[in-house]
Amino acid sequence: METGSAPDTGTTGDEPVWTGLPPRLLSMRRLLLVVWLGLLALGLGLPLGLVVGPAWASFALLPLALMAWGWVMLGRNWRSWRYAERADDLLISRGVLWREETVVPYGRMQLVEVTSGPLARHFRLAGVQLHTAAAASDAAIPGLDPAEAERLRDRLTELGEARSAGL
Repeated sequence: METGSAPDTGTTGDEPVWTGLPPRLLSMRRLLLVVWLGLLALGLGLPLGLVVGPAWASFALLPLALMAWGWVMLGRNWRSWRYAERADDLLISRGVLWREETVVPYGRMQLVEVTSGPLARHFRLAGVQLHTAAAASDAAIPGLDPAEAERLRDRLTELGEARSAGL
């Protein structure tokens, strides 16, 4: 799985060339996990330890255990996300336990958005959201480098216009 490089739009034989998400997305998600569950552990353990007794403060270990489990799960989830540009469509694959692969034909794309919230901008990340004619379409690629997100948006828009004009 490649990260950080522009994907090759061709294929090797019948296999698409997959591109993974940048490691900064994993860093951002793990930071959020540590901050929120660390605050929960502190907010749970400190009052219980002071008011009820030190033995009750051990309940603060539950958020810490959840943090350790979440750290591993976030890594597995991050590794599962990938996308591939093919000649006629875009493939998005994700999921660890339930694997999901979305195929978005270029001619069905109506709108391609690049979004980036304040935290994502701090980590130099942007997401690409694809809107198609189908109401249930949830094709999105989170946490790309902003330059890659803009390149992907421009390419998908160009290919979508070319494919829909041919209909």
